[in-house]
Amino acid sequence: MNNAAVSIGILALFLVAAVVLGIRAARGQDKVDLAEWSIGGRSLGIVMTLVLMAGETYTSFSYLGAAGWSYTYGASGLYLVAYLSIGMAVSYLVGPLLWGYAHRHGLHNITDLVAHRFAAPWLGAVVAVVATVFLLPYIQLQITGMGTVVASVSYGAIGLGLSYLVAFLISEVFILASGLRGSAWVSVLKDITVVVTLAVVFVYVPLKFFGGYGELMNRLITERPAWLTLPGPKGDTYGMAWFISTALLNGAVYSVLPTSVAGFLGARSAQTLRRNAMILPFYQLLLFIPVLLGMAATFVVPGLKNSNLAMFEMIRAEMPAWLLGVIGAAGALSAIVPMAVFMLVIGTMWSRSILGRHPRTAGRQRQLAQLVTLVAGLVALGMTFLFPNVLVRLSVISYEGIAQLLPLVVLALLWRRMSMVGAVVGMSVGIAVVLALVITGNDPWSGINAGAIGLVANLAITYVATLLRPDNPPDDRMPVPEFDTGLPRSVTAAARPDGDL
Repeated sequence: MNNAAVSIGILALFLVAAVVLGIRAARGQDKVDLAEWSIGGRSLGIVMTLVLMAGETYTSFSYLGAAGWSYTYGASGLYLVAYLSIGMAVSYLVGPLLWGYAHRHGLHNITDLVAHRFAAPWLGAVVAVVATVFLLPYIQLQITGMGTVVASVSYGAIGLGLSYLVAFLISEVFILASGLRGSAWVSVLKDITVVVTLAVVFVYVPLKFFGGYGELMNRLITERPAWLTLPGPKGDTYGMAWFISTALLNGAVYSVLPTSVAGFLGARSAQTLRRNAMILPFYQLLLFIPVLLGMAATFVVPGLKNSNLAMFEMIRAEMPAWLLGVIGAAGALSAIVPMAVFMLVIGTMWSRSILGRHPRTAGRQRQLAQLVTLVAGLVALGMTFLFPNVLVRLSVISYEGIAQLLPLVVLALLWRRMSMVGAVVGMSVGIAVVLALVITGNDPWSGINAGAIGLVANLAITYVATLLRPDNPPDDRMPVPEFDTGLPRSVTAAARPDGDL
């Protein structure tokens, strides 16, 4: 049996296992209840919430992009570790706030939060459209990442086109069948595979190609010193100012990403979220491995045109086919899980804020959400085939664009007087600033992340508008202290202790 057949067979076994796990998670679910499908019935315990949110942060970019970034730009790739750790610290505070507000009022996502806070359903619809525009590139990127992984570990036997289709079909099957809970169960398989394979590669590469860690580090210090410092080997574009502004911005944005909010709202309790926020920064330490391996690949496979293949090209010729198949499975699952959650949150936002608002469709929100989930995946798949570079370019501004939702989603719950008009205008100006800077090639501008500049303009307009004409929402539009006895618990939450799965 040739190497391609072995690696493809191992990869196929893992993908079949993912589908089975995802579908089995649907057992016992209410087939009509949207909350059961979109946020796991608000009953996910600490383990399920932990693996789900870890699955959303550790994507195919972690396997491909982190190594590829460090291959080209060096140590600036560690901004991933910095911003995710900051994001977990922020989520320790923001997650329970959003959880309590959503549970008290029966809300499902960020569009619900905004619409309820400002008593403006139309504003929820606007946020749904804005968030969709900035989330679609992530779906496309995961499809592309899956295709790249599969094509690489199959030794070229499987083309990119077929790989894209497989990624789409697998994620759609289990997300349509079982929703967020299915993603959580597939994340269990993904996280085990990721941890094991990264540990193996981290030991294997330095010993195989350099004779040990000491020799690898010595060669980096003597032959690649620019890769170990900021701004790195490609000039001053990604220097200290960019690193700090990007880490702070992305860390703040993490808690308003619609996918993160879905994880928050699916948790059984606020305490579950706090425990996760304390544990997950340790998980991000795994990202040091692909960053270091990307630098190591500059010696082993220099001159790559596609730097995202750095890690796989380095190990493909040396590792046994079965092990390469397992590593490929980890990369593929790292694409499938976040892709499924991205599609799910788009479907939920549209069903709640746009399509399901009419009395005739209000009772079919779950079916509408599943339909939009399918359509969102098809759109991203079609763009991957037809215009492969369009959404990839847009992905540069995804985090920067979603950052402009921060005042509407979080600040509005903390600042009672916040002006809705100011927040909407601020969001619009912030997005316009980001687009202008990116389109004109000024991201970063003077070393500062364009999203941070847009957010400053956004906040300034919101602040001035609030001073000129403050709002005064009724008490039921604002959050209450967490210890308030009016905060309900679901039946399943009351039936099982917090520490259960």
